[in-house]
This record gives sequence, structure tokens and C-alpha cells, in this order.
Amino acid sequence: MYQYEAYEDPMQRPRYTGLATFMRAPYQETWQGQGVDIGLIGVPFDGGVTNRPGARHGPREIRNQSSLMRRRNQSSGIAPHDICTVADLGDAWVQSPFHLEKSLDEIQAFFARVNSDGIVPVSAGGDHSITLPILRAIATDAPVGLIHFDAHCDTGDDYLGSKFHHGAPFRRAVEEGLVDPKRTIQIGIRGSLNDLDQWQFSHETGMRVIYMDEFYEMGVKAVIEEIHRVVGEEPSYLTFDVDGLDPVYASGTGTPEVGGFSSVEAQLMIRGCRGLNLIGGDLVEVAPAFDPSGNTALTGATMMFEILCVVADAVSSRKAPESTV
Repeated sequence: MYQYEAYEDPMQRPRYTGLATFMRAPYQETWQGQGVDIGLIGVPFDGGVTNRPGARHGPREIRNQSSLMRRRNQSSGIAPHDICTVADLGDAWVQSPFHLEKSLDEIQAFFARVNSDGIVPVSAGGDHSITLPILRAIATDAPVGLIHFDAHCDTGDDYLGSKFHHGAPFRRAVEEGLVDPKRTIQIGIRGSLNDLDQWQFSHETGMRVIYMDEFYEMGVKAVIEEIHRVVGEEPSYLTFDVDGLDPVYASGTGTPEVGGFSSVEAQLMIRGCRGLNLIGGDLVEVAPAFDPSGNTALTGATMMFEILCVVADAVSSRKAPESTV
């Protein structure tokens, strides 16, 4: 069909061709029983935002920018599509977006179906409230460890009469027994506060919080070592809020905070999660309308690719003993 045999592979074709899917993976909205290892999923929901909305448009723009991602991570050597079956499973969109708690239930139900088929999710939000229903769906056996990159701890309490918003998912996750706070590390925390005790829940429950001042005192290598020390070898989940990055790298987000880590520091830290027992991950809070350049969506797609690589390495490692029997 094609003059050049390489073009039989859609990933080898020009980047401007074809329908936009995450990482140019095949689109497979019906995945049950199809042998998919890792599902790339959009969650276009921002009903938990406390100020600037727009992250509901994140998955579509991240899909578009992810066409720039290629097969292999040049730094780590990981080729996720070669070691795992990866597919774009479409969107976990909700039918009742004006009802916050019902929306979270719908997202949970979608990911429960994914989990029941043995598929490991790597998702793009959406605001950070989406991580709670994802964890409800996949942390079914025991509380999981958490690697959390963010400008905010997101362990606040009720806000404007709601327990569920993007500033509180990890408080709720601990309260519901989904996350082990003593195996949780939060990296990049900074910014002004109205209450110095706003993140008291993180400290009282034993989470390891690395504020930006300490981040620069430690350096990336020591932070990576701390990640491995805290979460250990048991199942863990990786969540990355783009506002963890300094706004010069990701201005298109709802709650930007000046003074964050750089995009290359973020890449190095995610790559440093290789070897952890990862059961999923997400990239959240890309709000494209606040960055007409498209750079935030590109940065988000790049971080999502980095997450895909370390998750694929973990999935492949768990599969390896089966293939040697």
C-alpha cells in the first residue's frame, strides 16, 4: 500500500497526518478482552476547579501535541509501545457534569471497567479532582503509595460547602483508605497562603512534603532517592499537576505559582521513578485557553510520555516472570 515499508507503522508517518490520539497510539474505545496493557485516557472534567476553569479542554490539546512524541525515550531507552500493548481508550467523559459527586462516580465507573480488564491507566485531565475517582477504581486491594508533583499539597478540607474539589483529593483519598500517607511524597509545594496550617493534614498524617526551598537545597538526585525511600516496593501511583512547573514552562493552568521546578527537572524526576511498582499515573490541570502558544499542552504531553515510559517499564517488569515459566 505504501511506497516505503516504514509507513505501515502510523507512528512513522508525518506528524501532521491522521487523527490525533495520545502518543499516536491506536484508538480503541472498545478495549475489553483486546489484550491492552496500558490505556491512555482523557478525563475532560474540571467541575472541581476553585478559580480558573478550562482544564476540561486539556485532553484534546494534549492529544494533539502528543503527536510530537516518538517511539523511544532517548534518555532512558524505554520504548513503551515495544514492551507493552498501548492504546488510546478515549475519554472518561461524564453525562452529569453539573453534579460534582455524580460526575466523580461516573469517572470511577469508567476506570473500574478499565481496571477489571487488567489495563493500567495513564490519564490526562481535567482538574486534580479526577485523581480521587481513579484511585477509588484501582486502589481496591490496599492503600497505595503516592508520588505527587504539584505546587499545592491538595490536602485541604471543605471549600464553599463541598468536600470534593481540586484542592482536597488526597485528603479524601487518605480518609477513604485509598492512599497510605506514610508512603506519600509531595514535591514542589510553594506559594502564598491565607492560613499557614492549610497543609497541616499532610504533615499530621506523615506525608513527606518537599517544599521548593528544600527542593533546591536537596537537588534532583537526592529528591529521586527520597521518592524511592518513601514509597518503597509496594504498588504506587504517580500524579503530576502541571502547576508544579514554574509558569514560564506551563502558563496554561488554573492555579499557577511562580518559583517552581523546570521542565527538565520534572523529566529527570519522573525518569527517576523507574523501578517503582507503578500501577498508573496521570497528568492534570492543563488549561489550554490560558496559553494560546500551545506550549503548556506540549509540556503536558511530554510529561505524560515520561509517565507512560516508567509505567510501561513497571508493567513489563511485572509481566516478565510469567514469560520465563
